[in-house]
Amino acid sequence: MKLLNIGFSNMVSAERIVAVITPDSAPVKRIIAEARENGHLVDATAGRRTRAVLMMDSGHVVLSAVQPDTISGRLQSDT
Repeated sequence: MKLLNIGFSNMVSAERIVAVITPDSAPVKRIIAEARENGHLVDATAGRRTRAVLMMDSGHVVLSAVQPDTISGRLQSDT
């Protein structure tokens, strides 16, 4: 299992990531709100601004303060 650093010493399993998206659009904001209501939201921003949203294969939504391009680059360098 490969762990991916998503900022502030927070790690997620790289194999379980389905998508890395920006939090700017209304559909993504709805996904975040639904995940919060259902208890499937993991906030790994350490109080910072959310810059990337990671969709996991388990249905969990992970918020990160790291740019999506940075996360994508880390994913590609791990493989």
